[in-house]
Amino acid sequence: MRLRNVKGSREQIAENEYVLKNAENNKGKWKEFFQDDKPIHLEIGMGKGRFLMEMAKLHPDIHYIGIEKYSSVLVRALEKMEEEPLPNIHFLRMDAEYITQYFDKGEVAEIYLNFSDPWPKDRHAKRRLTSRQFLARYDEILADDGKVIFKTDNRGLFDFSLEEVKEAGWILDYATFDLHHSEYLDGNVMTEYEEKFVNLGNPICKMVIHRAK
Repeated sequence: MRLRNVKGSREQIAENEYVLKNAENNKGKWKEFFQDDKPIHLEIGMGKGRFLMEMAKLHPDIHYIGIEKYSSVLVRALEKMEEEPLPNIHFLRMDAEYITQYFDKGEVAEIYLNFSDPWPKDRHAKRRLTSRQFLARYDEILADDGKVIFKTDNRGLFDFSLEEVKEAGWILDYATFDLHHSEYLDGNVMTEYEEKFVNLGNPICKMVIHRAK
């Protein structure tokens, strides 16, 4: 499921200008760092970066930060950025578990979770990016009107996520079990995985949620 280790990827990431260094120092100061009031959107588990780059092209008035913990995956996105630099994209190599150490209350407008690792074993449920534990972390950094947008081809993970949204007291804006045959497809930007699964005929699930006020 993951790319094999890429030799020298950590060194490439450490030297790359698009990867944010010591970003935990920006907590509570992201507006100062970017020197503007543009909203910040995060993609957690950004893979090779296709979704992030397409979104950044469509919305130059938004800062996009891609979060990826695997160096061998992140380096592929950096290669794409070298070919087509975009001023409103930055990257963080980190584990999403520590996201509250990097962003303060209200600093993030939207969070994208695209085809996240399902962690199929029950004992690993809290590691799923839509678990109530992760929803609590997002609650600490999202703006009052902030949203989490989740897509997956894994129906079991989606059903789990719907339950977690309810148990965590979040509000479901909408959900669909077959995005590409639904009223919500307009404006959809596909990831690499999404294109692959759609071509195979697999239905894509999507939900948009926000916190209860």
